[in-house]
Order: sequence, then C-alpha cells, then structure tokens
Amino acid sequence: MNSTLWPIRVVFTLLCAAGGWLVCYSVKEWDDYRALAVFIGLSLGMLMVLVDIMLKGFSLRGLSAITFGLMVGTLIAYLVGVSPLLEQGDPQIIFLVRLGLFLVLTYLCTVIALRGKDEFNLVIPYVRFVPHEVDVPLVVVDTSGLIDGRIARICSSGFLPGALVIPRFILRELQAVADSDDPQKQARGRRGLEMLGELRKIPGLELRIHESEAKSGEIEAKLVFIAQSMRAKLLTTDYNLAKMAEFHGVPWLNPNVLAKALEPSLVLGETIEVEIIKPGKEPSQGVGYLPEGSMVVVNGGGAHQGSRVTAEIISVLPSAGGKIVFARLTGSPH
Repeated sequence: MNSTLWPIRVVFTLLCAAGGWLVCYSVKEWDDYRALAVFIGLSLGMLMVLVDIMLKGFSLRGLSAITFGLMVGTLIAYLVGVSPLLEQGDPQIIFLVRLGLFLVLTYLCTVIALRGKDEFNLVIPYVRFVPHEVDVPLVVVDTSGLIDGRIARICSSGFLPGALVIPRFILRELQAVADSDDPQKQARGRRGLEMLGELRKIPGLELRIHESEAKSGEIEAKLVFIAQSMRAKLLTTDYNLAKMAEFHGVPWLNPNVLAKALEPSLVLGETIEVEIIKPGKEPSQGVGYLPEGSMVVVNGGGAHQGSRVTAEIISVLPSAGGKIVFARLTGSPH
C-alpha cells in the first residue's frame, strides 16, 4: 500500500507547487512573486500529505461515525436555535448562544459517535458485515485459536463451513507475541502467523479482517461483542473467554472439545494398529500411543520397538491422564 501511496503523494505535492506557479498567470500583480507562490503551493501540498500520514489507520467506520456525529449535533443545535427559547433577546447574545450550541453539541455528538462506533455500525450497516445479508455463517477467531494450530487442518477438511473473521486488534496482539523477548511466546506467536498464511492458501475459505480497535484490557469483551453483533460463533481455546461468550449467549467453538468428541470408542476385541515406541514394565510388553493420546500396552510387542503392529484390545482402564488400553499382539509388524 505504501509503495503505491508515496508516488501519488509526490505527484500531488508537485501539482500543488505547479498550481501556485500557474496562479501567477491569472493575477498580473503576482508575476514578481512566482517563487513565493511555488513555495506556498509546495508547503500546502506537504501539509496535506502530513495530515494524510497522521490519519493513518483512520477507517471508513471512523469517518462515518464523525459524519453522523456532526449531522446529529448540527440538527440538535439548529432545533434548539429556532426554538421559542431564543426568539427574543439581544441579537448578539442570541448569535453567541447559537454558536456555542453548535460547537458544543457537534463536538459531544462526534465524540460519542467515535466512542461507540461499533454500536454505530448497527445504524449504518455498510461499514460492517450485516447478518441478514450474509449467506454464510461467520466464525470470529481469537489469538489462542490461531496459535493452537489445528484451525488450518479443520478448515481444510471442510468441517468448518463459512467465513473466518479475524479482528485487526487480534493481528496486532499476535504480532506483539511474535516479537516478544520470551522464546516460548515468540514461538507461539510465529506459529499463529504461520497459521494465517496457511489459512490464506486454503481454497474456498473466505478470510475477513474486521477493522476494530481495542485496548489491551478490553480484548475479551471486544471479541464477545463483535461475535454478538455479527451473530457469529467464537472460536477459541481459552476456557474463560468461552464461558464469557456463553454468558452473553454467543456460541463458541473449541478445538479441544472437538478432538475429545472425535475420540473413537474402544471396544473389547477390536483390532487396532499402533507403533511401539518403548518397552513396557514386563520384558514382553511394548508401549505405544493412539492418535488422541491414549497409552496402549501390547503384550508380545516388546521385541518390535520402532515398528507398527496390529493388536487386539483385551481391556480398557481409565486413569488420571486418560485411558490405558491393554492389547495382545495379533499380527506381524509392518
């Protein structure tokens, strides 16, 4: 974006300088001040470019909020100004009162509109995703959902239909985590950024960036509000955030809950395949793990460490860390 804007800014500044030089042709008395006119035009152009740079990050939503606030403030000031309260009196005093009403009311209405610009987009729907115009379900993703890493595989499988909505402040938070001095936080942040790249590559997946602002202490509340106002679901691995969303009536998705729901039910006599990665307590036993993390103790698998074997389940015992599956070797390793 900046590589496109800077040539435009340079051309605009040069045109302002040329405009100052050309103005001298229309006023003969200014022929001797062409250099000054060029300098004034160049200065005005640079001033406009400086204002443009200072307004970086000012979104269409903010502009719409300011316009709405100015309109409402002007309307209220006009209605008060033409009311019977100001029909009689010193004209100068009446003028000053009307001027004060205009300045104060337009300022207050503009500030209120800017502070509540997320609520304001319910009044002017073109600045946000309007639920009744959206044909696909929306899912708002938080930082933990991106860092988790499983969201890309879930979307690739097609089990998460619709569009993903990522607020702008989540991207900034993710970048801050990736730039952290803590190696663990840095690794988690970079994994989240990598997930964004993988999501972009998934064909058919619509990824939307929601322009919104939030302070560090308001991120959770802002996420819930955005999901609530857009009638979207919230995807997160944060238990506290999920409970907050549930309290506000916002449906939430958690990859951990999905993984637990997809755990296969183990039945006695069922045949499974497992890789033996270490010996068991008994010399003849080998230990492996199922994809969901359950430990499998295979009788007769001790000699096949590093190989994948076929085994028949003979018992399943619950434990504090999950389930322990006992099986006996039934096939040759492969």
